[in-house]
Amino acid sequence: MLFMQNGMTPLHLAVWHSIRSDNHATVKTLLEYNADCSAEDDEGMTPIKHISKGPGREKLQELLHRHLEEQRKRRALEACGEAKAKMDELEKELSNIVGLHDLKVQLRKWAKGMLLDERRRSLGLKVGARRPPHMAFLGNPGTGKTMVARVLGKLLHMVGILPTDKVTEVQRTDLVGEFVGHTGPKTRRKIQEAEGGILFVDEAYRLIPMQKSDDKDYGLEALEEIMSVMDSGKIVVIFAGYSEPMKRVIGSNEGFSRRVTKFFQFSDFNPEELAEILHIKMNNQTEQSLLYGFKLHSSCSLDAIARLIEKETTEKQRKEMNGGLVDPLLVNAREYLDLRLSFDCIDADELQTITLEDLEAGIRLFS
Repeated sequence: MLFMQNGMTPLHLAVWHSIRSDNHATVKTLLEYNADCSAEDDEGMTPIKHISKGPGREKLQELLHRHLEEQRKRRALEACGEAKAKMDELEKELSNIVGLHDLKVQLRKWAKGMLLDERRRSLGLKVGARRPPHMAFLGNPGTGKTMVARVLGKLLHMVGILPTDKVTEVQRTDLVGEFVGHTGPKTRRKIQEAEGGILFVDEAYRLIPMQKSDDKDYGLEALEEIMSVMDSGKIVVIFAGYSEPMKRVIGSNEGFSRRVTKFFQFSDFNPEELAEILHIKMNNQTEQSLLYGFKLHSSCSLDAIARLIEKETTEKQRKEMNGGLVDPLLVNAREYLDLRLSFDCIDADELQTITLEDLEAGIRLFS
């Protein structure tokens, strides 16, 4: 009972007994059932470390060393397979993100480094804990900032850096109160809600007033509350917003640039990228979606849709909407399909196929 309280495993106890009785039968039996040779007791001692040098103990040491090496090799192979499966899962998530080459490279680097750390640990190597950086996502609405934050949450949870994959999305109204003493508790509740995951502060520049005033702006108080917990390691914070206004946030607090070390620019989508987003959305419809079960006609190639978008929308429209243009376009196209079909139509394929004509009619509603 005393040994179990010291964190000793059955293998620790069997080794202790074997040293005194010169009988290795129990140790051999436990090893046959894959008892962990690298397990440590409360003093950081593995079963092997309990064997001091002495006559008749070489066989016991050799037995444990052999099994320890076999376990390390087996764990390394298992870790390698798991790492490959996790990287495949990440690549699947990244395949649904259009553009953002530099960010994808960074995500792959983080994932690979973290998974290699897992492998190092499986080999019994000592590796320092990684702490993911706080980030700023800069760009116009509809460029994929929120979606990337969700992928990042899955990644950091997948490799064990964060205990959950949740992304808590907040804006100024979720953080800032209307009177003195209201903002602090309100912000702290959101921070507590985000613990273990990512706090995604959208339109973060709204926390900083455009002009200095004698009155204290409560947005600054909310930002200070967030900054106060960014060194705790309990959450990852992502500040998002338009590139130019975000400079106010960066310059508002001397500790901001020290804590937020990764800045990513989300560029506006061109017609080709918007066509790719449309294809991805059509191939990933859920049962709750209005477009579930529908498909694109063979004439709706990437090139054809890109030409249509370039012809029927202005650069200003595309810049203002970006990826946000795609969902209403598809909804409009389906509504036009319903208008175009007659009740006499009995062709199941035709009933659920969106044509280039439908997309053209849908996009013209933006004009």
